[in-house]
Amino acid sequence: MLDQISDFVLAITWQSVVIGVLIFLGSFLLNLGIVSLILVKLPADHFSKNRKTQFWSGRAPMLNAAKVVGKNLLGLLLVALGVVLSLPGVPGQGLLTILLGVMLLDFPGRDRLEQKLLSKPSIVNTINRLRGRFGKPPLVLN
Repeated sequence: MLDQISDFVLAITWQSVVIGVLIFLGSFLLNLGIVSLILVKLPADHFSKNRKTQFWSGRAPMLNAAKVVGKNLLGLLLVALGVVLSLPGVPGQGLLTILLGVMLLDFPGRDRLEQKLLSKPSIVNTINRLRGRFGKPPLVLN
C-alpha cells in the first residue's frame, strides 16, 4: 500500500498539477455562473408561502409527465452535485446548488426543507447581495 502511494506521488508532474488547477478553477467558475444566473432570474416571491404555480400545465399529458420526470431528474442531479460541492476541498457553492435541486424536486415537505435552508442568514444574504448587483429585488420569504 505504501509503495502504491509513493509511486503515485512520484508520478505527479507539473503538467498534471496545472491541469488539475485549471479543472478546479473551470468547474468552480462554471458552477458559480450557473447558480448565479438561476438565482438572479428567480421571481422575488418564489419562496413566498402565498405563491402557487403549476409546472408547465397544458393539454398534452404525456409531454407534461415527461417534463415533470425530467425536472425531478435534474433536481436530483443538482442535489447530488451540491452534496459533492459541500465537501472540503471541492470548489463551488454546495448549499446553493442543493437549494436549486430541492426547488426542482417534487416531494412532500419540500416547502419546509426550502424554508429550513433559507433560515440560514448567510444563504439569504448571499442570494440577496447577488440579486442586488443585477438590480433585482431581494427575496420575499414570508
